[in-house]
Amino acid sequence: MKILAVQNRKGIGDTVIFLPFIEAISNKYLTRIDLLVRENSKADQFLTGTKYIDKIHILERNDNSDGKHDGFLGALKLIKELKNKNYDKIFIFNSSLRFYLIAKLAGIREIFQYPLFEKEKQHITETAKIFLKKTIDVEDFNDPNIEINNMELKKAISKFKIEKKDKNILLGIGGSGPTKRIPAKIFIRFMESVIKIQNCRFFLATGQNKEEQKILKEILSSNLGNLCTSLDNLKIKDTLPIIKSCDVAVCNDSSFSHLSAALGVHTITLMADTPLIYGSYSSKMHPVIPDGETNVTHNTLGKDRINPDTILNEFLKIFN
Repeated sequence: MKILAVQNRKGIGDTVIFLPFIEAISNKYLTRIDLLVRENSKADQFLTGTKYIDKIHILERNDNSDGKHDGFLGALKLIKELKNKNYDKIFIFNSSLRFYLIAKLAGIREIFQYPLFEKEKQHITETAKIFLKKTIDVEDFNDPNIEINNMELKKAISKFKIEKKDKNILLGIGGSGPTKRIPAKIFIRFMESVIKIQNCRFFLATGQNKEEQKILKEILSSNLGNLCTSLDNLKIKDTLPIIKSCDVAVCNDSSFSHLSAALGVHTITLMADTPLIYGSYSSKMHPVIPDGETNVTHNTLGKDRINPDTILNEFLKIFN
């Protein structure tokens, strides 16, 4: 049986969030699942070792509407591609009529999709749970799970000299927007506190964005720089075994918070300006919200009110 799942949201985080639903379909039909995802999901960099995923196909659409699969001609190309793959079933995690018609014209016999024309106010996880309960009577879901090769893990431990006598801590200091990036001084204060009670080594994960690099350089130039290893020049796939080797992660709402939790690492998520669900959907996630808030969402604008003492308390809870 050949099954395709369509997850066309942008970014790594959304792709990780939907993994429990992909895995549930795989478990239901006892077969690996193909994915159709956007290029910026980077799925081909972190899912190639995950057993319930088979082939990863890229949906080439972009903001300029000039991607391979954009427009009428792009739809025809996608129809042809899917038809040639002879899928038996397709699960479409959106309410788009376009995708329904593409699946129908591609000759896929069984089409399961969110209710059409109901895109507004869909909850990112609850809608998916209801969808699979109604369509295939599945209601048990695991945490997101990314698998990596044990040999790659051993190589990373050896190459980066990761020792178990230390607490190895991933710091996800990047973020997709300026309101999500916690200031370097808050990370530094947490680091200063935690090294008083435990020998630590810090792995700094971020991108090449100018503002992210500024935060990275501020931490590296602090008196804790000798305890830090920067991962900013590595591809995502090369960071996975390093993240997996860490004891805990402390991350902004970024791709690294999603990846670390899905790799089974307890992850303290610093939620400054994003709906809380993005930092709490996994049992491996331990959200910290700004002082003075009882919830967090878009426009909370709380990055300067993340308390390093609260981060430390969450850290201690994990290990106690």
